[in-house]
Amino acid sequence: MENKRFAPFAYGLAFLVFFIRTIEGDVSYSIPEEMKRGSVIGNIAKDLGLNVGQLSARKARIDPEDDNVHLCGINLNTGDLLVQERIDREGLCGKKASCVLKQELVLENPLELHRVSIRILDINDNSPQFYEDSLKFEIRESAVKGAHFLLGEAHDGDIGENAVQSYALQQNDHFKLNVNTKMGGRKNCELILDKELDRENKKDIMLLLTAYDGGSPRRSCTVVIHVTVLDANDNAPVFSQPVYKASLPENSPLDTLVIIVSANDADEGINSEISYAFDHASDDNINIFSLHPKTGEVRVTGVVDYEKMSSYEMQISARDGLGLVSYSTLIVDLTDVNDNAPVINLKSLSNPISENASPGTELGLINVQDRDSEKNGLVHCSIQHKMSFKLVPSLKNYYSLVTTGQLDTELVSEYNITISATDEGSPPLSSSKSVHLSVADINDNPPVFEEQSYSAYVSENNKAGSTLCSVNARDPDWRQNGTVIYSLLPSEVNGAPVSSFVSVNGDTGVIHAVRSFDYEHLRSFQVHVMARDNGSPPSVVSKVIAVDADSGQNAWLSYHIVKSTDPGLFTIGLHSGEIRTQRDISESDSMKQNLIVAVKDNGQPPLSATCSMYLLISDNLAEVPELKDISYDDKNSKLTSYLIIALVSVSTFFLTFIIIVLGVRFCRRRKPRLLFDGAVAIPGAYLPPNYADVDGTGTLRSTYNYDAYLTTGSRTSDFKFVSSYNDNTLPADQTLRKSPSDFDEIFGDIQGSPEV
Repeated sequence: MENKRFAPFAYGLAFLVFFIRTIEGDVSYSIPEEMKRGSVIGNIAKDLGLNVGQLSARKARIDPEDDNVHLCGINLNTGDLLVQERIDREGLCGKKASCVLKQELVLENPLELHRVSIRILDINDNSPQFYEDSLKFEIRESAVKGAHFLLGEAHDGDIGENAVQSYALQQNDHFKLNVNTKMGGRKNCELILDKELDRENKKDIMLLLTAYDGGSPRRSCTVVIHVTVLDANDNAPVFSQPVYKASLPENSPLDTLVIIVSANDADEGINSEISYAFDHASDDNINIFSLHPKTGEVRVTGVVDYEKMSSYEMQISARDGLGLVSYSTLIVDLTDVNDNAPVINLKSLSNPISENASPGTELGLINVQDRDSEKNGLVHCSIQHKMSFKLVPSLKNYYSLVTTGQLDTELVSEYNITISATDEGSPPLSSSKSVHLSVADINDNPPVFEEQSYSAYVSENNKAGSTLCSVNARDPDWRQNGTVIYSLLPSEVNGAPVSSFVSVNGDTGVIHAVRSFDYEHLRSFQVHVMARDNGSPPSVVSKVIAVDADSGQNAWLSYHIVKSTDPGLFTIGLHSGEIRTQRDISESDSMKQNLIVAVKDNGQPPLSATCSMYLLISDNLAEVPELKDISYDDKNSKLTSYLIIALVSVSTFFLTFIIIVLGVRFCRRRKPRLLFDGAVAIPGAYLPPNYADVDGTGTLRSTYNYDAYLTTGSRTSDFKFVSSYNDNTLPADQTLRKSPSDFDEIFGDIQGSPEV
């Protein structure tokens, strides 16, 4: 068997690097409010020029920009932007003229961010409303013709044309209606006395006022106006300011005084007694602020949160004792307080990471949000373990977690990385998040013998199979990367192979005598033992060979596994066609493994072919079913025939070899010992049941290459149809060599090697 040079192998695992870019172009849509769930807003993939087929692989999603409520979603199959939750323009934007819902389309691998603006159009889904069931007025009969009596306005949650547009007053003898348009398009109305009142003639007047909006269809509401005719009260209250403005920090405690409003009435007595009230204020404002009816003090009665509402506008009325009223506007602006700690979100994480990952490898993506504004919302991130990791800013509010140094699982196998985020508020608020990261082992350490040389003494005429000594090497790597296998290096003793004198147990390192020694012929000799680990690449299971009649690049072939029973169990060499295990075979794996291998050339267009491979896994190969029980495709029958012929040939050769060895043993027992001095016979009584074969260098092999048969668990299982260790079945481990001179090229002076 041809010897091969031993060299350590270190195959790194692939690492994930995020390539992050920002798309400048935004996409905008306009939709009416209250669309049904599942309604299509637009095809965002088409509008942004994205590949619909990659949306699912790139984990496309729609994230709200500044709210936790996901109102929109994306159909990964069609690229449609969908309505996911009820969209109520009034709930989102209130009375704002423009209501824009800001969303973000996020794609990963690589990270890509698109800003999506959805303009919510108002529909006429709200009717005008008067906040009172009836409007009551007490008017002196002395009121002159043309006197104005403010009725206020009806409230409509809609905006624009869908808001209140007109009022109508029931036909009567004394009053007519005047409609005024205020700043911002708001309309209120007032009664104008068209004919003097006569209390003795008519004490009470009932009027019906109707408010209409401009929607289609038009909506309306009505309110009853009850006018009580009194004697003269010719002065209405007058506010000290037409508009009151106040500034209030958010989170102000309850009962905090906001402002005091005041109005004066030139009348005397009951006609000058003024009461204050919020006029047409929304329920939210009433629950947050209170107005004392006598003193005019405005105080906090609810939670004021800048992040929910930054400004409040309310209308205040001052009414005298006989019903004359005037109005003023109160505007309360909130100032931001640093009351929100930063929130750290782990968007993605590559875990575990290979210990051979180069510095600068991107491990994950981190998003940091702070609901506060200005400096209170500016966040700075930091990280522990700065010797190994760092945070790199990427997109807005995004950071990449990258390595800064070389990792070593033998030194540190796990990291608990703490990410801290602190804002610039006063006092600053901070939060932290822990990220657990595991470091995956690679085969980067060779075995090392505990001693440079070993000495053993044996009496002559020893029994064949007796133990001479044992060697021990250690490998700091994990699992199979640290599993040590021992073998003899080829050399000669008195012109005979060293394997005819001793053998080594590949698992334990125990060295046995193969034959009895004669002191007069041999007083001492050296044996060189090599220790290698069982790391990547794993042992070859089988090999697929394809031939292309073309030449040049048209004949460059590449192999791929297109389908397998267990996708994570086997891998195939891209150009070698060697099928290898990617991990240890466990009892949970299916006994029957079916692989479909495709091979294609490098021509244009590329041509390809496929073949099927059937593998049996068993702890006892004697109990596996016959090959005829495994179904296969007729297209591969020719290739299968070749494999069966080769398998039968190897098996026949092996059985013949066993018969010859048994015959030699039988003959040796019947002939004088001198006739077999130096022979390479292995007594049957010496071999333990766990050692099934002795290779050409005297190393007891405990792992076999099976043609279409695999074993689980112990490497000393029974076997069937064992193929020989040739060039095709012993790639890259290079444990055997022909001559000591070849070995010297790697290990140097033979005298400096471990010896027994």
